[in-house]
Amino acid sequence: MDQFGAGGISHSTNEMEEVTKAQMRNPSVVSAAKPQVMERVWGFAARVDETVTVEEYMYWAKIEREMEADEQKQFNAEVGKYPFIALLKGKMSKEGRAKQKAEKEERERALRVVVEAGAEGKAYPTSGNEKSLTSNTPPMEEEDHTHGGLKVSDAEWRTAARAMRTASWGQMFFLITTDILGWSGAPFVFASVGYGAGVALYIIFGIAATFSGWAIWKVFLELDSSRYPMMSFGDPFFRMFGKKSRHFINVAQSLQQFMTVAILILSKSLNIDQLAHSSLCFSGVMVLVMGIGMISGIIRSLKKIGWLSQAAVFMNIANFIIIMVAAANNDPYYGAVTKSTLINTIEPIRTFAGTPPAAYQQQAVNFASQFNAVNTMVYAYAGALLFVAFLAEMRTPMDFWKGLFCAQAFIGIVYLLFGVFVYSFYGQYSASTIVNVIQPYSLQSVGNVFTLLTGAIAVCIVSLVGALFMINFTYSFPGMLYLAHIMQKAAILPGEGFDPATRITTRLDHGKQRWMRAYKKTWLPSTALIIYILAGLACCGIGTWAAVEGLIQVFQPGPGGTIATSFGCPVPI
Repeated sequence: MDQFGAGGISHSTNEMEEVTKAQMRNPSVVSAAKPQVMERVWGFAARVDETVTVEEYMYWAKIEREMEADEQKQFNAEVGKYPFIALLKGKMSKEGRAKQKAEKEERERALRVVVEAGAEGKAYPTSGNEKSLTSNTPPMEEEDHTHGGLKVSDAEWRTAARAMRTASWGQMFFLITTDILGWSGAPFVFASVGYGAGVALYIIFGIAATFSGWAIWKVFLELDSSRYPMMSFGDPFFRMFGKKSRHFINVAQSLQQFMTVAILILSKSLNIDQLAHSSLCFSGVMVLVMGIGMISGIIRSLKKIGWLSQAAVFMNIANFIIIMVAAANNDPYYGAVTKSTLINTIEPIRTFAGTPPAAYQQQAVNFASQFNAVNTMVYAYAGALLFVAFLAEMRTPMDFWKGLFCAQAFIGIVYLLFGVFVYSFYGQYSASTIVNVIQPYSLQSVGNVFTLLTGAIAVCIVSLVGALFMINFTYSFPGMLYLAHIMQKAAILPGEGFDPATRITTRLDHGKQRWMRAYKKTWLPSTALIIYILAGLACCGIGTWAAVEGLIQVFQPGPGGTIATSFGCPVPI
């Protein structure tokens, strides 16, 4: 971003700290001979500051990424090629424990100072006699910014701001794979569309979901900084499109998380019901599961559940193996399917390379059945709405792509193998909650226990940040963000940009002319992204229609429907 007049900052760590001191703490009061500079509020309160421009966000984000890169080099030099071994040695040796304790105390002290300053309504001040190290930032007059003897230095603020950013890309791998909630629906996808379409759709939608995660990561890197941190999916929309878009995203995310948690509560309650041989009041069980989820909301850091997410991945793998063993050696539990789907008779198991006939469809017939499978499959990849929250807790966000690519590859491969294998044995009786279909009861019980535990961990993760919007959060919305971002960058002309000396952003034009210039410069990726966004929106509309059609057909009264009832003490499905 040399066009901003930043001089292409590339300094050692100490020099970068001095740059930060000069640029991030210039006093707002200067002598009468110099222009008046307005100091902005920054930190978490600045996330919704409408006076901050995209150019300013990108300016500070560039500096932040350079500082993170220097810090990562220093970290690598300290721990060597094997950080995990160095971590174990640090915890086992007296010197290592003392060093870790000192670092933790320093972070806590800096965080406490900043929090106390904010609680007293005081600005984050600068120590006096600081001068800019960049050629375009004039030196400022010395100013006493002490408030009641409390001073917050630049190093203290940045230490405090990054105190919670401790997650690694390895933890991202486990968090993403734990957050993916739709693995049990993989055999159902093949039961709805057959082998050929099932494999093709899993690969296509998996690649698209990986691209969406990559797009969110790229936007985060160029807009997030300690000065203006991003914490949720609504923050990048606020910076790209304004306040109204952030409100829309927040409402949509709340609704989506509500529906996700509702599905988790229902499915985990079914697991408990099977374990208890339907001897408990089903509605009471749902209230209990809901209470456990509410208690898990006290966990405020992803680091505190990092080991849980790792355990959940291995429990899911164990569950895959249990279900595959059961499917290969035992008939399905037909009652789980005949009581809650359109299939209400027990017939020989059939599998199909193409789309199965209507008589073998569980939830809907014709085109609606195929899109119900798409809805279930998208649910398997639907973790993108939490990616900003994940990135916000990373020590080095630039490494997120490693965890993303590994997680999506793992998810795609495992889901394909698992779905094809189970469908080959269970055919049309491959229900969307496959653990409820397996036999004997002993394996089903073990599978239910693992499903309960992994589901509880998933509830924790969803509660930390919190099928109508699922496709949009996974595909359409990330595409919109990345399209707006590349066009904003392409629209910048020579002489435009953010000036850290005056806090002023210069733009030579506005409106339609600016957007047209940006599109002409980026016509190929922009056109591809527009098609990608429209495809996501179309899938959302058709998927919603298919879901409604499926519900109508499943719950219609008479011989064509099911025996599912309203919620009460008996299990409804």
